[in-house]
Amino acid sequence: MNIKHVDVAVVGGGAAGMAAALRAKKAEIEDVAIFEWASELGGILPQCIHPGFGLDYFKENLTGPEFIQRFIEKVGESRITVMTDSTVIELEAGCPNKLLVSRSKLGLEEVRAKTVILTTGCRERGRFNLNLSGDRCAGIFTAGTAQRLMDIDGIMPGKRIVVLGSGDVGLIMARRFAQEGAEVTGVFEIMPYPGGLQRNVVQCLEDYGIPLYLGKTVIEVRGKKRVESVIVADVDENFNIISDTKTEVKCDTLILSAGLVPDWRLPRILPPAKGIDIDDRTSGPVVNDLFETSMPKMFAAGNFLMVNDTVDDVTFQGELAGESAAESIKFDDMRTNRIEWRDTVPGEGIRFVVPQKFSGKSDVRFYLRVKRPMEKVWIEIPEIGKRFFKKIVRPAEMVKIDLRAEDINDTPRLSFNLSVLKRRGKN
Repeated sequence: MNIKHVDVAVVGGGAAGMAAALRAKKAEIEDVAIFEWASELGGILPQCIHPGFGLDYFKENLTGPEFIQRFIEKVGESRITVMTDSTVIELEAGCPNKLLVSRSKLGLEEVRAKTVILTTGCRERGRFNLNLSGDRCAGIFTAGTAQRLMDIDGIMPGKRIVVLGSGDVGLIMARRFAQEGAEVTGVFEIMPYPGGLQRNVVQCLEDYGIPLYLGKTVIEVRGKKRVESVIVADVDENFNIISDTKTEVKCDTLILSAGLVPDWRLPRILPPAKGIDIDDRTSGPVVNDLFETSMPKMFAAGNFLMVNDTVDDVTFQGELAGESAAESIKFDDMRTNRIEWRDTVPGEGIRFVVPQKFSGKSDVRFYLRVKRPMEKVWIEIPEIGKRFFKKIVRPAEMVKIDLRAEDINDTPRLSFNLSVLKRRGKN
């Protein structure tokens, strides 16, 4: 078997992966390689033809293809090795890390890397993840699959559409179907609030007259060869079906937009007994403020780390991971081994906090999601006596808190708590 040596191996060629590789290269790391299972770089963005990308990173309103093309061109101008049609199927942590790569034309290849950055993105929940009963017929698609059919392959999946779940891709696809002349019967969301960004609720549903049904879900699919209808019903506060609310909705296509999870299917981490620590709240790896996982010299970024709202955040995270990987090579004694890592704690009203560990030696941006929508709240960090006012918070919209090293260098932990505004005050 052919053996290849690299300094930084980036697994995944989307926005996070290319940003990580470019930042490592900028830090004067010689051998940087990107491994991408698809035949081209870009991840999911080439099929996201709607605008809304790059507002933070480029200060411009770009489409997905426009955003990612800038990174593809930068990678092409650099001396980064790009291996497409290359799937990393196994990753053995060590010094060096060993990657088993399946290349479509060349077979298996072993790659030995000083550092690894995992940026494999996220995946959609399918029908069987949702325990959706009924007939097994054609016409059921995840939102991402429908998006690719329409915007890459030029195929119209259906004419009368029901969308289950109000995630951002589902909202965007509801609008996309309407733009192409399909009838979008409605978007059905089991939660009492939307699952996507508020701007997408307005721009994708309200602006197109598409109804959003909250506290209501699809419980059954009916159809012989193709979807003919779905059964929808209300749910109570415990998400139990209210049987006397069942209604049949005619449609020929059901679009599933019921959440994303970090994609852990490949590579398989070896040895299994020493796998990367996983945060059950994010379904992604536990990382420190360098985005280093529990495996030394193995980093994570983007939607593989946690499902983000915007590609801008994904890109910033990739850059931090690339910079950290470069530093770990330059300082081979690995300064992280000498750091006493401290924990972050998601407290009252907070679902998760990333990074989960911090050193107190550097400035940190913390990413938070709340458990429920609230208005006029404080995010309080009692250990350092700081609080941040937020006019409104929603589970679908990431909260970002920037803390300076001088504020957190003496605290043994940081807990983030949500409290309702009771009186006027200053941060």
